[in-house]
Amino acid sequence: MLEELEIRDLGPIHHARIAPARGMTAITGETGAGKSMLLSAIRLISGGPAQSRRVGPGAQEAWAQGVFVVAEDNPAVIQAKNAGVDAAADEGELYLSRTVPVAGRSRSVLSGHTVPRSVLQHVSEHLVTIHGQADQLRIASASRQREVLDAYAGDAALLEAYGKAWNELKAMDDRLDALEHQQADVRQRADYLRESIERINQVDPQPGEDEDLKAKRSRIENAASIQQGINGAVAALDASQLDSDGDSNGATDLVRHAAQSLRAIRVDGDDTYEKLAQRLDSIEADLSDVVFTLSRQTDDDDDDDEGDLDAINTRIHDLGELTRRWGPGLADVIAWRDKAAFEVEDLDASPEKLEQLRADRDHLAAKALDAARELSAARVKAAGELGERVTAELAELAMGGSRLEVRVVPRATESGPDAGAGASADVTRVLDAHGMDDIMFAFTPFPGSEPLPMGSSASGGELSRLMLALELTIAERRGEAADMTFIFDEVDAGVGGKAAAELGRRLAKLARSSQVLVVTHLAQVASWAQEQYVVSKGPTAPDTPDEPGTAGVTTTVTRVDGEDRVREIARMLSGSESGTSLDHARELLAASVE
Repeated sequence: MLEELEIRDLGPIHHARIAPARGMTAITGETGAGKSMLLSAIRLISGGPAQSRRVGPGAQEAWAQGVFVVAEDNPAVIQAKNAGVDAAADEGELYLSRTVPVAGRSRSVLSGHTVPRSVLQHVSEHLVTIHGQADQLRIASASRQREVLDAYAGDAALLEAYGKAWNELKAMDDRLDALEHQQADVRQRADYLRESIERINQVDPQPGEDEDLKAKRSRIENAASIQQGINGAVAALDASQLDSDGDSNGATDLVRHAAQSLRAIRVDGDDTYEKLAQRLDSIEADLSDVVFTLSRQTDDDDDDDEGDLDAINTRIHDLGELTRRWGPGLADVIAWRDKAAFEVEDLDASPEKLEQLRADRDHLAAKALDAARELSAARVKAAGELGERVTAELAELAMGGSRLEVRVVPRATESGPDAGAGASADVTRVLDAHGMDDIMFAFTPFPGSEPLPMGSSASGGELSRLMLALELTIAERRGEAADMTFIFDEVDAGVGGKAAAELGRRLAKLARSSQVLVVTHLAQVASWAQEQYVVSKGPTAPDTPDEPGTAGVTTTVTRVDGEDRVREIARMLSGSESGTSLDHARELLAASVE
């Protein structure tokens, strides 16, 4: 619901703020006063085109903002969150604003966040529906007519089921197309993958093998210096490991002798030397373990003779070739090979595999066709009811003899519209992303005329009333309040007398379930509104040194109630405020209540 609309320097309006009623609000005023600027403001905050010539005289920019009260589950809130704007932070309110400078690009803001204009469009389409002469043309499109019919039919579950079946069918068609019509590329890819897999399998890399081999190569290449260092260390620690006849004592022997010397000390009541001897025992054990490890290292190095170096280098080269092509590491090479094996299996378009895929495709086509038929049946049923009810509403809106016919024409397969799975070969020529139906709203403006597509058979006023009849019918079917604001312009064109009063009553009826704003010249329509705003124009104050260029004509928007509203209704009735017209206005306001 639109809670507030504020405008600054848009056309002749220097500043205006309106707070529409929850139900119906009428916008009235003399012709040329600037009522269209209010619609322009709504279109601006809805992401419509920005025109710098709409900036008011003497101003640098025009600005408009709409404040909407929304429920947490409103699709507009979801769209806002998708754009990174958390509407919940504003306590259930969305602020849509637009700034249009005299020169440069406009700026779109959603609840304090600068956003692309397209975001305002996506958000506002769940908040505002404008039925003006230019806006009506959208209903002429087949896609919009399909959306209206589906909204009335309430077939969301069928649409979802069909959409899932259609997407599965298209995915299978894409897969078959790749296999059947791109065989050269597929074979080339499959051959490359097979050759690559064979090459990797020939080398048979193991995770971490290249690093182990490089370490082994380094040991072989540095064997002499390694052996020299080990021998020196062993000789210093335990010379007997290298020369059994050697008389020199290593560090191990010296530590052992030191421990024995300490144990030879005997002092009653003092175990200090025994504890020191035990510490030396521990050191001796550590030294013996180091000697043992170094001796094992010498044995291992004996296995790495220089005769293996060529084989190691060859193996490292082969592994390096793999990592350069499919790396960067051996683990990546192995993972690539495993993934490629699955891809080869999928690309191997053997006759048997293709036949199985075609059979799967036939099954999906039959499934999609069945879902499309269910959806079509629901549309056909809803179409007849929608046409009849809208036609009845048109009769109440001074359009007796006019008729709306909603046509749902299922496309037929080559095997006929009732064909089963056997028709799956040509099913994609029958189906599209929205089903199997061609939908058209055909309008008959008067008895005896040919039904013609909407948009080409109705005037602006007729189209506005036709849209009102559609909205009323859908609202009645919905049976509950909608979080939507409807704006009607020119809905009263060519209407007067009793029909005008009925038009106002029908707008008020729609306002029971949705918020309605109507721009009208008819007192019989305005009298049904809960709130009324008058747009009027008059001269501005003369130029001042602080605000040069502000003199001229300006437009004001004023809320009227009580006697002020009576006078406005009287002006709309007769153009004067005579006693008779005032009495008539009071009678009309009193009668415009259900």
